[in-house]
Amino acid sequence: MIEVKNLSKSFGGNIVLDDISFTVEAKEFVCLTGPSGAGKTTLIEALIGAIKIDEGKIKVDHFEVEKLNESKMQEYRRKIGIIFQDYKLLAKKTVFENVAFALEVCGYPQDFIDKRTTEVLKITGLEDKRNYFPNQLSGGEKQRTAIARALVHTPDLIIADEPTGNLDQENAIALANLLVKINKSGTTVILSTHNQEIVDALKTRVITIENGRIVSDKTINS
Repeated sequence: MIEVKNLSKSFGGNIVLDDISFTVEAKEFVCLTGPSGAGKTTLIEALIGAIKIDEGKIKVDHFEVEKLNESKMQEYRRKIGIIFQDYKLLAKKTVFENVAFALEVCGYPQDFIDKRTTEVLKITGLEDKRNYFPNQLSGGEKQRTAIARALVHTPDLIIADEPTGNLDQENAIALANLLVKINKSGTTVILSTHNQEIVDALKTRVITIENGRIVSDKTINS
């Protein structure tokens, strides 16, 4: 599903990613970990097409990400779900409206939007918060709303960049378990995190980056 080959990226002469290569199969759950400044966020930004790479290639299904023009990039991003550490919720929209908006911008009919949004609020445990605004939510609820928004258009791939960074450990583990549940339903998940307790608990494949290079790629067994 995902092929990253000889990926390199520098900023101002500083090498941030140095000849990164790996593959991810469909329906895999992969943790991307490493210390702050290791290059995890830059790799995530490259995967979602938010930055231009210097060398190498990124292929997700049939999309060659580094070659996409603006219209094809929009098409690609509608095929993936993206979750950020800072939620990126719309302050003047309710939970339901924040999640539904991801479908509205794609032009889906209203009856489908209402049905699908209700489904994902149930999956993420937010049915009773549907009419709440972001400032009425806890950090965990905000992040679950962000997950619901990423999930609503049934993506084959979810990419999460440090989604537990602003959460306490209890909420962080609950969120990680929600991503596991989503993965078991057939969605490929890439979770970037520096939370070692979560990495150890998930018992999954872990790619470790240090100083812009992959230093370890292994599966943690139960």
